[in-house]
Amino acid sequence: MAAYDAICFDLDSTLCEPTQDAAAVLESTFERAGHEQFCTPAALRAAVPDLPTAETDREFYEHLFAEVAARSGVETEIAPTLAAEYLEVRDPTAVEFRPGAQTALEHARDRGQVGLITNGGRPTQTQKLRTLGIEDAFDVRVFTEPSAGIHPKPSTAPFEHALTELEVAPDAAIHVGDSLHADIAGANAMGLDSAWLDLGRNDGPGDHAPTYELASLEGLETIV
Repeated sequence: MAAYDAICFDLDSTLCEPTQDAAAVLESTFERAGHEQFCTPAALRAAVPDLPTAETDREFYEHLFAEVAARSGVETEIAPTLAAEYLEVRDPTAVEFRPGAQTALEHARDRGQVGLITNGGRPTQTQKLRTLGIEDAFDVRVFTEPSAGIHPKPSTAPFEHALTELEVAPDAAIHVGDSLHADIAGANAMGLDSAWLDLGRNDGPGDHAPTYELASLEGLETIV
């Protein structure tokens, strides 16, 4: 079991998960847009690594639906409409802790400083933190803010910002997250140890090898 001066967490799918059914949200989005559904939640997730950086949630989902439409051979002009309807259907406050998340967060706070590094804008992500009651649970919170030079993971910028605020060296910190592309690749590039939460999405370690693999957050106590 390693000792760290700082333990950083991703938010979405790591500390929390949505209570809305992803398939139902997507189905409703297409119904409201009056367009035949051409993708699944899995297809949306698969397209995220190839998207350009977005300044807002609206822009992010416009990029996302345009990318998936192009992959599906559909005209991309529908993307802005789908993005708008998706944001109407999706409720940022409809979240709950992932099993073991509260205990893992409390355990981390007993071991050192705790940071949040999330690929999401401040307004949306703060709503989730308030719903969970952990808005003030972190020593530093880093949101995606491209205009301030904080680009989304796997950019090293959010990790660098967090470590600077915490006054901790990379080799004295660990980052916990569910995305190999964003969390593990970014942490590795910055020189942090990394713990990958394996959600069974068949996207196991490849080019981005985590320091540790966790089947659930209950396992965090065995490594920090």
